Parts: sequence; structure tokens; C-alpha cells
Amino acid sequence: MAKTGYRDYDADKAKLTDFLQNYQALDKGNQKHAKYAVQLANLAHREQVSLYIELDDLDHFDSSLADAVAANTRRYSTMIGDIVQEVLPNYKDHEPENKDALDVYIEHRILAQQRQRMRQADENTAPTNRYPPELMRRFEIYFKDLSTKKELPIRDVKASSIGKLISVRGIVMRSTEVKPMIVVATYSCDLCGGETYQPVNSLSFKPLEFCPSSECSTNKSGSRLYLQTRGSKFIKFQELKIQELSDQVPVGNIPRSLTVLCRGENTRRAVPGDHISVAGIFLPLLRTGFRQIQQGLLSDTFLEAHHIECLNKLNEEKLGEGELTKEEVLELAGDDFYTKLAASLAPEIYGHEDVKKALLLLLVGGVDRAPQGMKIRGSINICLMGDPGVAKSQLLSYIERLARRSQYTTGRGSSGVGLTAAVMKDPLTNEMVLEGGALVLADQGVCCIDEFDKMAESDRTAIHEVMEQQTISIAKAGIMTRLNARVSILAAANPAYGRYDPKRSIEANIQLPAALLSRFDLLWLIQDKPNRQNDLKLAHHITYVHKHSRQPPSEIQVLDMSLMRRYIDLCKKKTPTVPEELTEFLVNSYVELRKDSRTNGDTTFTSARNLLAILRISTALAKLRLSDLVEREDVIEAMRLLEMSKMSLMQVDERTGKPQTVLDRVFNVIRELAGDDPVVKMSDIRKYCTSKGYNTSQVDDCIEEYEMLNVWQVNQAKTTITFI
Repeated sequence: MAKTGYRDYDADKAKLTDFLQNYQALDKGNQKHAKYAVQLANLAHREQVSLYIELDDLDHFDSSLADAVAANTRRYSTMIGDIVQEVLPNYKDHEPENKDALDVYIEHRILAQQRQRMRQADENTAPTNRYPPELMRRFEIYFKDLSTKKELPIRDVKASSIGKLISVRGIVMRSTEVKPMIVVATYSCDLCGGETYQPVNSLSFKPLEFCPSSECSTNKSGSRLYLQTRGSKFIKFQELKIQELSDQVPVGNIPRSLTVLCRGENTRRAVPGDHISVAGIFLPLLRTGFRQIQQGLLSDTFLEAHHIECLNKLNEEKLGEGELTKEEVLELAGDDFYTKLAASLAPEIYGHEDVKKALLLLLVGGVDRAPQGMKIRGSINICLMGDPGVAKSQLLSYIERLARRSQYTTGRGSSGVGLTAAVMKDPLTNEMVLEGGALVLADQGVCCIDEFDKMAESDRTAIHEVMEQQTISIAKAGIMTRLNARVSILAAANPAYGRYDPKRSIEANIQLPAALLSRFDLLWLIQDKPNRQNDLKLAHHITYVHKHSRQPPSEIQVLDMSLMRRYIDLCKKKTPTVPEELTEFLVNSYVELRKDSRTNGDTTFTSARNLLAILRISTALAKLRLSDLVEREDVIEAMRLLEMSKMSLMQVDERTGKPQTVLDRVFNVIRELAGDDPVVKMSDIRKYCTSKGYNTSQVDDCIEEYEMLNVWQVNQAKTTITFI
């Protein structure tokens, strides 16, 4: 009586042979073709190296056999290798053209074996073939998991998964160089000249020392074996370290990682920062010795990769939340959809309407341009400056949860190496390898950096290249490379003295270099000014949220986070262009912006980067409307957001509520110098204003302007002014 769970492997081998030779699949034209027979012919003629077996096809052929392969992949992989080796000569029409040294070596050994058989023709049995099957095979067998099978989180990979084909998803933290790994070691004896073969099934092995032939064993000659590299078989090998995605890590837990071993054609499929899906066999780590376990150098399990799929492109990503339905599209439609989407960002936080609109456009992003010889970034960078308690960190935390790909870090707890890339020593080869930092891991996503002002200057300079060039150039420990960092940076910082001091200049309050500030498309200053009406609304809002754990009811219907995420994904697929008729309008708008910055004494330097910022914001607004063309209203709204961000940096006149011009600021400096004295010397005014950063023409214009307003009078010699 057969045992429960027993499988007839001979019957399974016959089924797999039938499957590989006769399975018919539908192509794009709905025509049937022998899917795997074609691959076998390519393998026979060396036009293909890897044979990928999709378990979806095997499940359609025999579902129980597909389950058995998924549960015992290593054994069935060896079985399929034997099958392919047996049937491959039937598909060979001609000799392959691309031969290597190992092919010539095997041909010579086969001819030598045939001569040996001819010499021993008088014997009843021919000598057995001593060549291991791994040496004769010039193909690789890989499996692609069932498409209906749900990917297993790295945290849920347990001992029950050992030996099974599992699929996991993660982000690549580290990748080693591609190196040769020995599969069959060939030795030659220095005395008898015989050859010995040693199949290697692990990452490390002990070389043979003594010849096992009967002649050397009988004579006890002490002959030695020498490794013949030309007769040995090697395969490409690479090790990846993947970490679970941020949305899979429970709060308060450390992200878990998994070592992935890639062989053959699976190498060079991913670099640090890539989001990948891996199907492989979960196995104990065979290379671990007792001393290595004691030192804690190596983990005790790994994933032998059989299929790697890079998920960097959005349209290839399995989002898991489905497409938008008609009801959801109608819910998003309307004249106020822009305001509705912005109000749905962190609805528990009161106010900040324009800031939320800017953050919405940061999530959508602009369009990357790649003219010949250069690249223009499309990612939008935003910096939130403000007093304590204005919910900057809460906004960053919400954006980090909403974005598909995001990393959250703080300036105090991040170093330049932690942001870009660290150089680590590989425990297997003792060579230096790169491990990606926060900016690399957030590739094609958002990197939220809190406490931006608390970063050391040497660490802050690490992100200059990222913010404009979207790359990270590494020159450490002999490693010269460039990593992708196509990331939008959302930074939050406090003013230099804790709170914004209106008596000081903007440069004294921010204390960030102009080279860094100019790389931010929008720089918002959020001040906490006492106002009874606003304070009352804010207090009611906070107490309602605290009591009911949700935002207060309002006229605008707040959208669900899942719906927001799917709509943003839909917007990202658009690549709008700027029509020619808007070119003149954009040029004139930028020229006016430069003119205003000169006449009004703009607090931030206006350069061509501001024009690029207008283009990025305009294309983001067009993507938000799911349009393929940028319209005039998009440019106007981009100019408005840029103007509002600049106004937030300007000092506002408390009487009019409007931002102060450069003449108003010079007047405040003169009032500060005068104090209670109604008469002030003109020489003292010019000297004091020059020390504050204002030139002589601005001082003269201010004196003339306020003399016409009868604020003060200038004597005939123009040596003093007297306040009226």
C-alpha cells in the first residue's frame, strides 16, 4: 500500500517529458505553438542559455504536478535537467557555432573515451561514463512561480518554506560584483595522468588532494592532484541583499533582510535601490562554518533566485489595489477636484491650503527631459521652514505613508554615508561592496528629511548632486560608480534661532547656503503668528480630532488614502508637453519675475532654475488633470504657487497685510537706528543701512519716497532728516 504523500517520480518524469516536448501555448496572435520545444531547439544550437519553465503552463497541463514542483523544486530541477539532456540531441540540426574552450575539452574527452571503448571491445561491459552530468550540460533551468500565488512578505519566510519555491518582494540594499563560481572541478594527477571530477553543490568546497585512481591507490605513491581550470566548469554568480518594503515593517520593528544568490542569467538584473520580485528556493546556507556562525558574519538561510523581475517602472508594478472604477472617477471629477485632492492630504491638519497643493504636485511630479548630452530632472523638491508646532513633521509623515516609494529620515540621525551609499566588506570575498542609503532606496519616490537644519554641513552637501543631477557619484575605497537617485526631496527645517525672528533678515533666519536653496523648487516659510480668529478655529479643529479621531466635517469631501494613491499612480503615467503657443507667455513671465526680484529686492536669488521650476509645476498640474498638453491656466497656477512661496519669505506689513518691499525694509532699519531721537544724521543712516546689506541707491530712494509721504523732512544741505 502506497504511503500518504508518496509520488511516483518515474511517472512525473514521463509527464514532464511530455510537457516539454508537446505543450502548446497561445502567442499574441492567438496561434498555438510548441512553447518549450522551440526553447529546446534554441538550447541545442546554443542560441539560448536559460530554460524558463512557467508554473502557470504546468498548472494548466497538470495542476498536481505543478504543486509538486513548487513544493520540491530542487529535486524536480535536477529531474528536468536530466530530461533536457536526454532529449536535446533530437533537436540538434547542426553543430553550434559559438563554441568555447570547455566545448573543445569535452569533445576531446569524448573521443578519448570512444577510443578506450574500442580497445576494450572484447569485454562484455563497456566502462561507465565518469563525467558528471553538470559538466556536460550547457544550459540552466529556472522556474517562474504561479501568477495567482501571493507574494510572501520577507517577515513571513519561516522554516516551513525551506525547499519550496517562494516569491518575495523587497528593495535591493546591496549587490556584489559578478564573479565566477565553480560547478565542476577537474583535477589531473601528476603521476598516472588520470583525471578526477568533483561536483560542487555549495558556495565553498575543499579541493581534493590525492588521486583516487586504482593505480595510485594500489601503489600508494602519494601522487598529488592539480586543478585544471580550463577543464572545470564555472558559472556567473552574484549575491544580493534585499530588505522588506517600508509599508511591510510593523511600527517599532527593524526591517528584515534576506540574502539572494543569483546564478547564470539571473545576474546583473538589479542594482541597489531597485524594487524587485524574486522567485526562488529557500534553503539553509551551506557555506556557513562553526567559526563563521560564532563571529556572526553570515546568516543561516538564503534564497536561491530562479526568477527576478525588476519593478522600477510603474506600469510593470503589481499595485494590488486595482484600477479606478467608474464610481471613483465620478467622485474625483468636478471643478474643485484640485482643491479636493489637496484637502485630502493630511485632513487632520488644519489650514496650509497652498502648502498641501504644492505637496500634491510633489507626489505627482513633472516630466523628465533628456536632451542630447544632458538630463533635466522632473522631480519637484520642496523645503518647509517654520516655527515649532506648525505640523511640518506631521505633513512629512503623511507624505511618507501616502507615497508608493518613500524613505523617512532625520537630519540629526543621518550622515552623508547614510543618505547616499556606504562601503561594506563582503564576508564571502572580503572585497568592498556598496550598500545603498536612504536616497538610493527612495529611487523614483520621495525622501522626507526632517530636522534639515540640524544636519552637519559636510553631510548636507551629499545631497547637492541628488537634487539637481538625480544621481550619486561614488568614489570610495577604490569603487568608482554612479547610482540612480531619481527622488523628490521633501525637507523640513526650523529657523536658525528656533522661531522666525522678523527683526532679522531672511538670510540670518534661514542660514542655509544659496546653492542649496536654489535647488528647491518651492521654499515655504510657515509662521505661527497670534491671531484670535485663527487660533480659535485651530483649537476647535484640534479638539474635534482628539475627541472623534477624525477630521471635522467640511464642505469638501475628503478622499480615501487608497483612492488618492491609485489616482496619483494614474497621473504619473502621463507625459504632457508644452505647446509652442505658450513659449512666449513663459518667457515673458520669467522676465517679469527677474525684473521684480531686482526692483523689490527679492529675498531669494532668482535664476533659470526658477523657470525650470515653473515648467515642472506646470507639467505636474497637467498630469493631475490627466492631460497631454500644458495649458495657460497651469502656468498661471505655477506662477501663483511660486509667488506665494516667495511671499511667505517676505516680511509682511502688519497694517496692510501685504509683503514689505525693499523700501519698507530700509525704512524699518532707519526707524531702528533713530529710536526715540527725531533727528538722524544722513551719514549715520547710509553707514548703518550699508552694514545691513542695502546699497546707497536703495537708501536714497527710501528717503525720497517717505519724504513725499510726509513721514520725515530733509534739510536743505541733505545732511539730516527729521521725523514729523
